[in-house]
Amino acid sequence: MPRTGQSKADEVVGRNIRIFRQKMRISQSVLTRQVGVTFQQIQKYEKGVNRVGASRLAQIAAALNIPIPSLFEGVERGHVNHVSSPQELLADANAVRLAEAFAEIRDPRIRRTIVELITQMADKMKVVTKARSDNK
Repeated sequence: MPRTGQSKADEVVGRNIRIFRQKMRISQSVLTRQVGVTFQQIQKYEKGVNRVGASRLAQIAAALNIPIPSLFEGVERGHVNHVSSPQELLADANAVRLAEAFAEIRDPRIRRTIVELITQMADKMKVVTKARSDNK
């Protein structure tokens, strides 16, 4: 549950800051120097713990060389769009670990089997999630 003053939109903006920073291959320390805040503040922004003010959003967007609206991708008219995207997965450490491990597998048959397994698991989760929402 979000703390007072914190919203899902703040979490999405923070996640997007992290995604674009990682895409640019710059560390939080580099971003702190470019934006002029502490390392801890960047961490709080990325976790959605602290709301990012308008002027700071402009500084962060400039440092990441992106348009400001890019930081709001996934926030639609007052609610958060929960559609997952491959880009969004860059913010998930487990997804990165999975991709790194998958990259180490050279046998195409094993790769295909892993993809089929994960696809089946995801499909099963969709059925379970739908059943739960139908029962409410």
